Amino acid sequence: MTAFTLTRRRLLGALSTLALSLALPAPSWAAGSDTLRIGYQKYGTLVLLKAQGTLEKRLAPLGIQVKWAEFPGGPQLLEALNVGSVDFGTTGETPPIFAQAAGADLVYVAHEPPAPKGEGIIVHKDSPIKSVHDLKGKRVALNKGSNVHYLLVKALEKAGLKYEDVQTVFLSPSDARAAFERGSVDAWVIWDPFFAAAEHQLGARLVADGVGHVSNHQFYLASRSYADNNAKVVKVIVEELARLDGWAKQNLKEVASQLSSQIGLDANIVKIAADRGTYDVRPLDAKVVAEQQRIADTFYQLKLIPKKLVVKEIVWTGLGGK
Repeated sequence: MTAFTLTRRRLLGALSTLALSLALPAPSWAAGSDTLRIGYQKYGTLVLLKAQGTLEKRLAPLGIQVKWAEFPGGPQLLEALNVGSVDFGTTGETPPIFAQAAGADLVYVAHEPPAPKGEGIIVHKDSPIKSVHDLKGKRVALNKGSNVHYLLVKALEKAGLKYEDVQTVFLSPSDARAAFERGSVDAWVIWDPFFAAAEHQLGARLVADGVGHVSNHQFYLASRSYADNNAKVVKVIVEELARLDGWAKQNLKEVASQLSSQIGLDANIVKIAADRGTYDVRPLDAKVVAEQQRIADTFYQLKLIPKKLVVKEIVWTGLGGK
């Protein structure tokens, strides 16, 4: 599996507090018009697309090869996209906000419908914590700048707490799980399939998921230069994702089986996550852009990003009319 050396140059500039804890080796393949480089995470539709190989077949007549690279989270993937190591990838709601604030030259291409049950705030099975309000003063693990960062903010707000009322501990999913198992943190805010695995394997108890708090969209993004210069390729990617989504909605058991073999998790765990997912890729509309704008405004108000953003400025319009 190919991965990347992550640099802190321009992307993290004003966001030095987002310094990444993971360093990934440099890619052995270089950029080129005949290569599409896709970044994906441990779970999701891009994993299925990679496994089925249909994108490669669609792009072969165009003389384009597809290279894939796995990342531990959305912030790391978007940093790689910004520095030119990948052309296209997927993240949750929050990573694009942090990336845009740091000057990343990326665009939103498409999104999946809301999946609020696909992320949650969990505690140990014998924890005295029964509600979000009980998190006051507690140590809460999460991946900074990931989709669950916004879930924590909104859940605390709804419970009448401030963001500063909890002790945030910023860890990657693997490190967070280890800390959670050791009891070094009181709660963990995490997404599927790590969420489902913790419930199934550790008996973790759900305090709150995204329902009533956040939408939890999955977004597909590309570097602006790649999307503008390779619109036909980007459209093919979205067409293949649409085909895949249509199949997935009718074959969740097979989705779980294929993902299980790809990511090395028990099929029963993956089935839980697959049932909480959504499958219907589409371009961004005004409602989704407005939701992203609210997230951007929230993080600016919390001083977690250094400037106000206009989300619609980085929405790619190449899927329609051209």
